[in-house]
Amino acid sequence: MDKLTIQEEEAMQLIWKSNGGFIKELLDQLTESKIPYTTLASTIKNLEKKGFLKSVKYANAYRYEPLIGEKEYNAKFMNGFVNNYFKNSYKELVSFFAKEEKISKDELREIIKMIDNQENE
Repeated sequence: MDKLTIQEEEAMQLIWKSNGGFIKELLDQLTESKIPYTTLASTIKNLEKKGFLKSVKYANAYRYEPLIGEKEYNAKFMNGFVNNYFKNSYKELVSFFAKEEKISKDELREIIKMIDNQENE
């Protein structure tokens, strides 16, 4: 699976949030930074080519719907990230954050508790 560009990821966030839509509807959701219609349309077409979206024709317009869920994308992205930057080791990832003081002992204890709870279910 291809990693999304920032622009593609922003478009997918809109689509995931609304479970699809017409380009005009997606543009209307943007509150902070308005982008041109043609830019969003081009980004959406790229996402369709990459297999992230499908288009459904309604009269003379297309509605775009996600083919991959946000959780599925995040899981695949994180697996690739860990593989590329941490030798495919989540232990290395956690160790990195601990060394950089980005995660506390209390947070690590909470994570261990979460893991223990999942094993007991």
